[in-house]
Amino acid sequence: MAGHSHAKNIMHRKGKSDAIRSKIFSKLAREITVAAKMGQPDPAFNPRLRLAIANARAQSMPKDNIERAVKKASGGDAENYDEIRYEGYGPGGVAVIVEALTDNRNRTASNVRSYFSKNGGALGETGSVGFMFDRVGEITYPASVGSEDKVMEAAIEAGAEDVESNEDNHYIYTTFENMAEVSTALEAVLGEAESVKAIWKPQNETPIDAEKGATLMKLLNTLEEDDDVQNVYSNFDMSDEDAAKLEG
Repeated sequence: MAGHSHAKNIMHRKGKSDAIRSKIFSKLAREITVAAKMGQPDPAFNPRLRLAIANARAQSMPKDNIERAVKKASGGDAENYDEIRYEGYGPGGVAVIVEALTDNRNRTASNVRSYFSKNGGALGETGSVGFMFDRVGEITYPASVGSEDKVMEAAIEAGAEDVESNEDNHYIYTTFENMAEVSTALEAVLGEAESVKAIWKPQNETPIDAEKGATLMKLLNTLEEDDDVQNVYSNFDMSDEDAAKLEG
């Protein structure tokens, strides 16, 4: 699997305030409710719910919030959320995938379309950029669990496909189908992961300069701030020099 600059691809997520943290909790709660509603409310028998709760805990989401989100699924007044994927192009021809959980398809589609058009992009049909990404499992550990060599060895033993490390985290990639099995094997060696989730990983990256990058960051941030949007993925690649300009 080709190397992928994870740090650059998530730079637009840096510097989240308490207000953004509250929004993260809201999105985690929505995922928990949907997972509990689609399967059993017991995480022991519901892999998607188990992952959703583990990821919520990794973000320090209060236990009461988690339990409330699970109970909401069995309540008669719980909203019905649809899972929708939007695909399109941002500034500079960068491919963007947006995953949403919404109780109002028209509202979400209208909002997402306007975000793209107002920020130098264009929303396409489902499948228009998806072929440029692989659906894989991503297991994240803090750098403190050990050296790159230790994590690489554990990942190989567990049956993972690839590992990328930086000064903050280790990112272990596996096939979508083997994600749960690999994460269980890793947990026995490295402990509980910070997150285990299915992501869209770019096969190749699209170079972008600081000027177009600034508009792209605005698009990605605006998408992530929408309450209906759960995840945003893109395939941009920016030089360290240009990334520093934007961060500055």
